[in-house]
Order: sequence, then structure tokens, then C-alpha cells
Amino acid sequence: MKPDKEKPVKTLPDGVATGMLSSSSIRRLYLDNAATSFPKPPGVLEAITHYATHIGASAGRGAYAEAMASRAVLDRGRELIARVIGGTSTRHVVYTLNCSDALNLAIKGLIDPSKRPHVICTDADHNSILRPLHAMADAGMIELTSVKVDPKTTLLDPDDLRRAVRRNTKLIALTHASNVTGVVQPIRAIGRMARELAIPLVVDAAQSVGHVPIDVEADCIDLLAAPGHKALLGPLGTGFLYLRPGIEKMLRPLREGGTGSQSDEPRQPESLPDKYEPGSHNAIGIAGLCAGIEHLLVQGIDAAWQHQTHLVRTFIEGVMDIEGLRYFGPPGVKDRIGVFSVRIDGIAPLDLSGRLEREFGILTRSGIHCAPFMHRTIGTLEGGGTTRLSFGPFVSPQDVKFAADALAQIADDVQKRSGRSGDQQIASTASG
Repeated sequence: MKPDKEKPVKTLPDGVATGMLSSSSIRRLYLDNAATSFPKPPGVLEAITHYATHIGASAGRGAYAEAMASRAVLDRGRELIARVIGGTSTRHVVYTLNCSDALNLAIKGLIDPSKRPHVICTDADHNSILRPLHAMADAGMIELTSVKVDPKTTLLDPDDLRRAVRRNTKLIALTHASNVTGVVQPIRAIGRMARELAIPLVVDAAQSVGHVPIDVEADCIDLLAAPGHKALLGPLGTGFLYLRPGIEKMLRPLREGGTGSQSDEPRQPESLPDKYEPGSHNAIGIAGLCAGIEHLLVQGIDAAWQHQTHLVRTFIEGVMDIEGLRYFGPPGVKDRIGVFSVRIDGIAPLDLSGRLEREFGILTRSGIHCAPFMHRTIGTLEGGGTTRLSFGPFVSPQDVKFAADALAQIADDVQKRSGRSGDQQIASTASG
């Protein structure tokens, strides 16, 4: 079945982003949820608007009702985040600007550069891990090892990680789910190994929290970083770092400033979460995040995971027979989320994204996706990377079929054009 360019599958709930139409009036199908989720549940905008019009104050900066209401929003967010990840202490939920900010705190806060410790990461990691670590390595502050992953499945073998450990290894940092291939690493096995070796484990859960069931206790995760604006369905500018109780004794703060608490002291409070949260919070964003998480919890994390799995299966079935198309990472439904990087022979990734948008209203992201080692592993670092399609909770199986059919039509067109070009070249050669 070829996609209907005049009446593409409806992708957005009634009343949501209805102005997001192209000049040709093709409805937009948003498949870039790995960058940020869209649309958001209606309750997110309502919560933001309510905060802006009825609260407005900064938590901890007064004893009046609005300031107390702002504090209640922050407290509610910590409770919801702890519930999603299986955290045991709401005080150990630290708000950050985003996931990258959280990872900088986790990585740099744990490292004592005077001892030049050894740190382990992986070739599947995002630049949010790679860049802080390489900056420290370049400055001579750490020794760094990046463990390779399987080039076909992009899965990490925990035994390879164990073999990389040295006597002076003081930190393991890795990405739970890849924003390039969608692979989900065996985090529980890795966590148990790190706990056995008494090495702190930092996990980048940007693509997994909200999609994949996570239990920081059972998974033996010491520090978990995540954004609020992806599968948790909150707005941009929100994120958090969860600290295993006790790890705060090892983690130094990177910034100091006003907290509204212990204001008679010129030094940063040691109490949590104020130790790591200087300045006024993005409370209006956290209000929206609360609404996003509440929507997710009403639906259920397990239901969200099942929905992702259904979309993954639908996409694989839809593209498996497309001649000239490759997708990367795990070949089946197991060990992956709804993130697919594809290449079609004969067309550059950026050009493929352009055609998907112009001809079908499908929004994707092409490039290296801030993960150069992963692209090197799968052989796409040169030539523009890949075209990425990433699914969210408001994407339906019909939407995924529509996208697969669009890819099939483009692949067929590219092959026909290539064939015609080849025929012309042969005819020219023969006539010469």
C-alpha cells in the first residue's frame, strides 16, 4: 500500500498543534521523539498556564501562600520522579537544566582529578557522556577507556566491561538506550557487576526513562540522569539526577548560590536537595513536568512499553522487504526501543529527511545524532550518518505503517532513477 499524499494518517489528537501544517496542507507526522516528545498531553500546557497565572512565586523565597504553592509543585515532582524510577528518597531527586546538566554534575562531581582515576564509558554513548569525559581526559584529569559494542546489534557485553576495569577505576558511565539504534543495554547485569566491584555507575536514561520500566534499586544504579522533556512528556528545560542514598557523601556540588535555606551561612548547605540546587528553580517547567508524568502514570509504564514494542514490531515488518533499505541495531523487537536509524542506497540521509517532509509530511532527524562513536561502530560516521525515526506515545501503528510505506516509495523511486541513469550511461557508451 502506497501512502496517500492527500489524506495521510492523522497523527495528532484533536485540537493539538493543528496549525503545524506544511504549505501543501499535508498533515505533519512528528517522528522525532528522541529529540523531544511532541505533542504533549493537554494537561502539561494547563499546568504551565495555571502556574503562570495563579502561582508565579519562587519556592523558598517567602512564607506566603504562593511561595508555599511553588514549593508544593517541586515536592510533587520529586515524588512522581521517584515513583517512575523506583527511587526510595524524594530528597535524592535533584532538579537540573536537562539530562546533559545532570550528567555533568554526576561525572565531574564524582571525580577527584588530583588522583587521575580511570573511567570507563562505551562506544554507544551520547556526547552528554563523551564530551565531559573527553574534556577531563584532554586536561590530564582522568584516564579514559571506551568499551566497544557489537557492530551488528550494538549491544554491550558486560564481560567486556568487566575486562576494562582496572585497580584505579572509579567510575562507569553509560547510555541505557541509544538515540541512534534504539538498543537497550543490559543495565541490571551491568549494575550488579559495578556494585560487586564497588564502582559508582552513572546511567544516562535520556531515551529509556518513561519508555522502559526502570528500578534504580533492583538495577543497582548509583546515579541516574534523565530529561523531563522526552518520554516523561514535560517541557524543555527540565531534567533531574537521582542519587542513590549515600552517594551524596562522594558527590561534590559544581555550583553554589542561594537556596532560600540556611541563608545566614555563606557556604552551600549540606542538606539535600539544596546541596546541588543553587538559585531559583524552573518551577513553571516542573509544573508542566508533573502533569506529563501524571499522564504517563495513568497510562502505566508497562502499557507505554507494550505500545513501544508494538510500534517497533510494526516498523520492522513494514521495512524488512524494502530493497536498498537498512536499519541498524538489534534486528528484532528484543533489546530495543522505538528509535530507528535507516539508510537507503542512493540517497543521502539529509536528502531522505527532506523528501519525507516535503512529500509525506513526516518529520525525522538526519545526521550523527551527537553519538559519533556509535556511528563509527555501525559504519555511518562518513556520508552524513543516518536518517532517524523515533516514536512516542501519540504515534499509532497506522502512523508507523504510513512511514514505512513512504520509505518504500522513496526507495523504489531512487532505484528506478538509478536504473534509468545506468541505462542512459550504457546507451551513451554504446553509441560512442
